Amino acid sequence: MDFSHAHEFFIDGAWVRAQGTRRAAVVNPADETPLGEVALAGREDVSRAVTAAAAAFPAFARSSLAERTALLLRLLAAYRARGEDIARIVVQEVGAPVTLAAGQVKVGELHITTMLEVLKHFAFVEAHGHYDVVREPIGVCGLITPWNAPVGQVLCKVVPALAAGCTVVVKPSEVTPLCTLILGEVFAACDLPPGVVNLINGDGPEAGTALASHPAVDLVSFTGSVRGGVAVAQAAAPTVKRVVQELGGKSANLILRDADLEAAVRRGVAACMFHSGQACAAPTRMLVPHACLPRAAMLAADAARRMKLGPPSAPDTQLGPLVNRAQFDRVRGYIHTGVTEGARLVTGGEERPASLPHGYFVQPTVFSDVDPAMIIAQEEIFGPVLCLIGYETEDDAVRIANGTPYGLAAYVASGSLAHAREIAAQLRAGYVSINYPPWNPVAPFGGYKRSGNGRQFAEHGLLEYLEIKSIVTE
Repeated sequence: MDFSHAHEFFIDGAWVRAQGTRRAAVVNPADETPLGEVALAGREDVSRAVTAAAAAFPAFARSSLAERTALLLRLLAAYRARGEDIARIVVQEVGAPVTLAAGQVKVGELHITTMLEVLKHFAFVEAHGHYDVVREPIGVCGLITPWNAPVGQVLCKVVPALAAGCTVVVKPSEVTPLCTLILGEVFAACDLPPGVVNLINGDGPEAGTALASHPAVDLVSFTGSVRGGVAVAQAAAPTVKRVVQELGGKSANLILRDADLEAAVRRGVAACMFHSGQACAAPTRMLVPHACLPRAAMLAADAARRMKLGPPSAPDTQLGPLVNRAQFDRVRGYIHTGVTEGARLVTGGEERPASLPHGYFVQPTVFSDVDPAMIIAQEEIFGPVLCLIGYETEDDAVRIANGTPYGLAAYVASGSLAHAREIAAQLRAGYVSINYPPWNPVAPFGGYKRSGNGRQFAEHGLLEYLEIKSIVTE
């Protein structure tokens, strides 16, 4: 595939050369071969992109709802036209299996179509007799996105920003920049006013900090690690801009006594191992009654061993590699820590799979008899590692579930929806999944505690990009 824009950024409606000479290599995580390199933005590049967005904002903020709807329809058509190209690069660059890559492309499409539905009924102006409540675009938005879902995370931020009438500067992760170069070509193809969408590639310490701290940026939306979120918030604080963050998670999966244990465990393992565990909402702590722990461990180990680990291009692969060497080493280090802490290794381990001598592959790993205070039960591993924890009472289970610094998601498995809802109401998490339903693009997504603030997706995502103005009359 031609990456003619690899050393360029999409700024003010055109592809322009990077100002500096810094480059980042892009590596195929399945075989460790180079895919190419991209330019990394410096402060001058960031400033150029923000200046373009700021210049475009006044006119775009005055655009009509019909004009913005038409823009999103053009974006949808341009995106669909490049769907196969994007999926192919997600396989090569992220290491996502082909079915997952196709799913990531579909998620991006759903963010657009869902917002089009929201705009059909959303009230930008509410009349209340002697006063009106007006929702107006907040301004220039800096959008910093992660590597694990590079397509969907760009679109779940760009789409509501455009729907609101904001202009944006997108900085994707430097680990997976090729997917977003194609998105830049999509933006270029859908007849956007110049400066409304700008895309730069760059790393966090330089480009991310420059974007978050820029005085002309009115909002920063960041998805990534807690460490990265703290750095963004600190950079944004002096200019008192709005900061929306979706950060890490250590989600608990509470399997209640009235659940079908085998079905709940097997589905819980599949959810934990999804995308090789590289998902912020993955249910990586499975809580089961102490009496059920031995059987749950056996079932979880069997489910993990049955998962097909292999090259992401193979049609039967369920788990691909981790995204890069740093993540590979990090996850294997956590597995080693779990063993040294005294957790019982039921299956998997830190050794590279014998059948896959190249690539950043980690065995699906299950620990049992995990103490809630262990490092592997407290810190986000972001790999295919499941911790089984026993509990005595439901109050005990809720206490364990809430007993980490995170609060992004939680899961409940039960034979009674009413019972599950009672438990869900006690969980300190922004998103609670009962009995493993499919992903819902309309439900707001975001976390409590160190998992962030604000919400993404659909109407609640749109609200983040709007300011509220009161107009009061006699």
